[in-house]
Amino acid sequence: MRAFLQNPPLFRHSVVAATLLLTTLSAAPAAAAPAVPSPDASVVSEWNEIAVGTFVADPNRRIPDSILYVGFVHAAVYDAVVGVRGRYTPYTFDRRAPHGASAQAAAVAAAHRILVTYEPYAQATLDARYAGSLSRIPDGRAKTAGVAYGTRVADHLVALRANDGRNAPVQFTKPPAPGVWRPTPPQLAPFLDPWLGGVTPLLIRSATQFGPAPPPALTSARYTRDFAEVKAVGAKTSAHTPDQNATMQFYSGSSFVQFNAMVRDQATVRGLDIVDAARLFAATTMSAADGAIATWHAKYGYGLWRPITAINLADTDGNPATDADPTWEPWLVNPPYPDYTSGYNSYAATVTRALERVLRTRRLNLTVISSATPEIRHYATGEALRQDVVDVRVWHGVHFRFADVAAKDVGERIADWATDHYFQRCEA
Repeated sequence: MRAFLQNPPLFRHSVVAATLLLTTLSAAPAAAAPAVPSPDASVVSEWNEIAVGTFVADPNRRIPDSILYVGFVHAAVYDAVVGVRGRYTPYTFDRRAPHGASAQAAAVAAAHRILVTYEPYAQATLDARYAGSLSRIPDGRAKTAGVAYGTRVADHLVALRANDGRNAPVQFTKPPAPGVWRPTPPQLAPFLDPWLGGVTPLLIRSATQFGPAPPPALTSARYTRDFAEVKAVGAKTSAHTPDQNATMQFYSGSSFVQFNAMVRDQATVRGLDIVDAARLFAATTMSAADGAIATWHAKYGYGLWRPITAINLADTDGNPATDADPTWEPWLVNPPYPDYTSGYNSYAATVTRALERVLRTRRLNLTVISSATPEIRHYATGEALRQDVVDVRVWHGVHFRFADVAAKDVGERIADWATDHYFQRCEA
């Protein structure tokens, strides 16, 4: 007892230390549960790139119907992501995902399911990319639920589009006459995808909702002016400035590759999360799909001849102000479908206008690659890009200017209407 009392400071120190330790332990927070990683937004761009590559590699696909099908891919991805994360109104699938499902897994599953459904030739490649994408997501209930949900969303879209007019047995049967399209040299190929104009749109009410006015009459001042312009500047032998030549080369490749890459760049440089990335791709690709449908409806319905035919046969058009040149050839070989309206201009207009509307700015600072040259161009605005595309298709000799302008106007109106009626923020 004496020994014990002889060392009171040591005793007090031990008691204080023990008290402090107990206090610290009782005040410490409980061990936090492992953090759930945020969905990787790059998966949306990744599957856009996979989709584009899949369609381009299919020898039975061309740009017009590829535009339609990539719209299907992003319609499914959008519904899968917002079904998990919310924030925006769904497109067609309004059943919410199970609580805790992975939006990233849902996006991958939806894109994969659409692609293997419509491009079974690429099943092995798509399955390998699918496994690679899913391997980056931790295994568990969230991943399993996300995959199941994304697959359901895609299956719903496939069922919805089952009888939408694709691949209908439509033929262009207008007999050759002044002003009427006919196959153009050197391929002399028949009308490509004449069924496309009869497909049910994804967003707009009908192919004619924003249909263009009829093209100008062959004897009108507008036709005469635009005939003279394309004849002068669109020939294989026409003189062009260095800037014109560069622009003509830049836009002589695949618009499908070019504009999808442009949207991927916008999603990346703006740092969009997975929800806003899914929305951006859906708005641009689905508007573009409807633009293609409206364009093909006009091409089929009006069936206007291309400049090469108009110039070669100008002595039959009833217009004394147009002179025939049977040897005239365009700078760029014509694609196999009528002039009015321009598919390239419709595509450029719907995509850039949808970007402006979704991003709420006209200062897009676009980075655009060429699939025909190593060049990369930068545009401050979508309007600047749209104007280049209007001009270049005249310089290429494949369109009258009125066909380009009409397509641009229709494309802008489609994108405006689509973004006013879809992809809206949910009510809180």
